[in-house]
Amino acid sequence: MRYVKWTLIVLILGTFAAFLHYNLPRQDIVRVTGTEIQRINVGWNGIFYANRMRNAQGDLIGTDVRLINTVGPNGRTSVFRNEDTGFWPPYFKFDSADLQTQAQDFVSSAENPRWVAVRYYGWRNRFFTIYPNAVSMRPVDSPEAALIPWFNIVFLTLLAGFFFWVWRKWVNFRESRIEPALDDAAEAWDRIDERADEARGRIGRWWRGSK
Repeated sequence: MRYVKWTLIVLILGTFAAFLHYNLPRQDIVRVTGTEIQRINVGWNGIFYANRMRNAQGDLIGTDVRLINTVGPNGRTSVFRNEDTGFWPPYFKFDSADLQTQAQDFVSSAENPRWVAVRYYGWRNRFFTIYPNAVSMRPVDSPEAALIPWFNIVFLTLLAGFFFWVWRKWVNFRESRIEPALDDAAEAWDRIDERADEARGRIGRWWRGSK
């Protein structure tokens, strides 16, 4: 039973950590090499796309996705999708067309690079055709520019404080309500056990005296 308990705890914590890792913003410094619009056939991975298209039967058939192609300072290529988020994840991004135009303006060559900081969320998986979603872009002076994740620092600090508060509330509730109730139940069970022993003793004495 203990292994089942810890397995459930690990699964819950792992799922929550994956949820945070997918939805919290990250930043990369890259050079934009081009933009395009690509038709992507989606199935179960449609949950990672906002503008899903369906046929008359309601089946997912594909979506047209704006893509931003980039290269990092180390030469590593990255592809970002550019879709409105709406209200979830709560980035309230409704300007994907403007961002695509901005990305086109940032296009540069390896000989004369223009470095930009891309703020995004999500994962890249080539096998499942999943792209992180670019939220915003801004120019930076160099590929070594410092990108401090202030939002994540503040959010995770507040989240840790909230969980600590919940944990303290639970500890206080357990000490003030649950443990006394368990102690009372144990005492009541002991009294019942004592009375049962006394009853068995009386019955035993009566039985021996009746012989």
